[in-house]
Amino acid sequence: MPALIHFALDPFSRRMRLALAEYGVGVDFIEETPWDPSHDLFELNPAGTVPVYLEDSTSPVSGVEAIGEFLEETKSARTRLIPGDVFARAEVRRIVGWFDVKFYAEVSEPLITERVIRRYLPRENGGGGPDMGRVRQAAQRLRDHLGYIGHLADHHTWLAGEVLSLADLAAAAHVSVADYFGDVPWSDYPSAKSWYQRIKSRPSFRPLLADTVRGMAPSANYADLDF
Repeated sequence: MPALIHFALDPFSRRMRLALAEYGVGVDFIEETPWDPSHDLFELNPAGTVPVYLEDSTSPVSGVEAIGEFLEETKSARTRLIPGDVFARAEVRRIVGWFDVKFYAEVSEPLITERVIRRYLPRENGGGGPDMGRVRQAAQRLRDHLGYIGHLADHHTWLAGEVLSLADLAAAAHVSVADYFGDVPWSDYPSAKSWYQRIKSRPSFRPLLADTVRGMAPSANYADLDF
């Protein structure tokens, strides 16, 4: 069976988990810790980062964009996640890039680093208490992104058009990390909330709602579909 090497709260791994479920591909999951990557991970991906997709024991595909394109080319007989004509596909990829680059730099990375990774690092490697200045700044930038999600959701059924696409999965993967920490002011962004409720209710999302990180329980509303 194919396998995905991942970390539960890594948004790129989460996007791949959602995509695999939407394609209907069953996989085994192998957990890695980004702050202490194993030798085996470096053997499969010289960058030492997750996710890594293993179609079989000899064919690793690493990097979230490479995996996303690989799955669309090989698993999309029934479900396409980069659908439409050339312009529609470009829009899907544009929105995916927004979340994987801009949202990650401004929100996901600071929250994960300060709330999770630093608590597991030794002090000599940057471990310790969170830098709350970075956390507060990420929370403020999150508001900008929620406004943009709401803008997109107000103009289409889904973020990139009238059908679910990889753009929705990328956005949901990143937002879900902030939601795990309870950092999302949903009541201030009803359009973004309505979109997230719909994607959160999909069968592909249910395994993410069962995620936990050792020593860090999710927020009270994280698994609530009627939050």
